[in-house]
Amino acid sequence: MSFIWPSLLWSLLTVPLFILLYRRMQQRRKQYAVRYGSLGLVQQANGRGVGSRRHIPALLFLAGLIVLFLALGRPQMVIGLPKVEGIVILAFDVSGSMSADDFEPTRMEAAKVVAKDFVARQPTTVRVGIVAFSDSGFSVQLPTNDQTAILASIDRLQPQRGTSLANGIIVSLNTIANVTGQEPIVGFDESEGSQIPLAPVVPLSADNSAVIVLLTDGENNMDPDPLAAAQFAADRGVPIHTIAVGSVEGTILEVNGFTVHTKVDEATLQEIAAITDGLYFNAETEEDLQTIYENIEPQFRINQEETEVTAVFAGLSILILLVGGMLSLLWFSHVP
Repeated sequence: MSFIWPSLLWSLLTVPLFILLYRRMQQRRKQYAVRYGSLGLVQQANGRGVGSRRHIPALLFLAGLIVLFLALGRPQMVIGLPKVEGIVILAFDVSGSMSADDFEPTRMEAAKVVAKDFVARQPTTVRVGIVAFSDSGFSVQLPTNDQTAILASIDRLQPQRGTSLANGIIVSLNTIANVTGQEPIVGFDESEGSQIPLAPVVPLSADNSAVIVLLTDGENNMDPDPLAAAQFAADRGVPIHTIAVGSVEGTILEVNGFTVHTKVDEATLQEIAAITDGLYFNAETEEDLQTIYENIEPQFRINQEETEVTAVFAGLSILILLVGGMLSLLWFSHVP
C-alpha cells in the first residue's frame, strides 16, 4: 500500500496522546471512587460492575481514529479491476458483389448500419479499427476509441472490385501490429501465399487482446491463399470471426455489364475461423447480422491497477466510530 499524501500520516503521532488522555481519565475515576466511596458510589465510579467492557468503546474509538488518519494520506492499493478492453478490427469486403440488394438496401449498406451500432455500444477501453479489402487491402482507420472517426470511416466504404480474403487478413494483422509493436508481415508472395518474415513471430502479450471480424459476401477469387494468411493470425494469437453476408445459394448481380453469380464459400470461411479459434456466422438477413454483432464482444480481463481507496478507509473509520459510540450509549449512557 502507498499514499498520495504521505506527509499527513504524521497525524498518527496524536494517537499516543489520546491513549495518555484515556489513562489519565481512568486514574481520575479511581480517585473519585476513593473520595466518594463512603457515599456508596464506589462500584459505579471505579467500573468494577462493568469490568473490561468499559474499555471496548474507547478501543473502537481509537481504532476509528487510526483508520481515519490513514485515510487522510489518501491510500492506494493494487486491485484487480474487471475491464472490457482490446482491439477489434472490422474488415469489410468491398468487392462489387457487396452492392447486391438481397439485403435492404444493399449488402454493404446493411453491414455498415449494423457495424455502426456495434461501434456505438463499445466502451472507451475498446479500440476499433477499419480495414477494407477487395483485390487488395488497405487500412481505412487505425484502432481508436474515437467513435466519430470510426463511424466516418465506415461511411466512406464503397464497393469496388474482386475479393482477396488473404489481403484483408494480412492488412488487419499489420494494423494491429502498428498498435501493439509487433513486426509487420512482409514479403507475402502473391502466387504462393508464402511469407519472408523480418523477425520471428511473437504472439500478442497478455496485456493486449485483439480480434478480427471478417465480413464478406462472396468466394475468394484472388491470390494469395487465405488459409495461409489465417495461419499468420493463429501464430499471433488473433482470432478471426468470419461473417458470411449473403446466402449459400447465391444471387445474380450485374457488374459492369456482366452477369455474375456470387455466393458464400462457407467451407473456406469456416476453416479460417477454425484455424484461428474464431467463430463462423452466416448472416442471411439483416436481423441475423444484428444478432451476430451482439455475440461478438471484446475480451473481458482483470487488470491489476493501483487504485486510490481513500473512500473505503474513510467509510470504515466512520463505521467503527459509530459502533463504538452506540455501545457506549447503550452500556453507559454517554459517548467515550
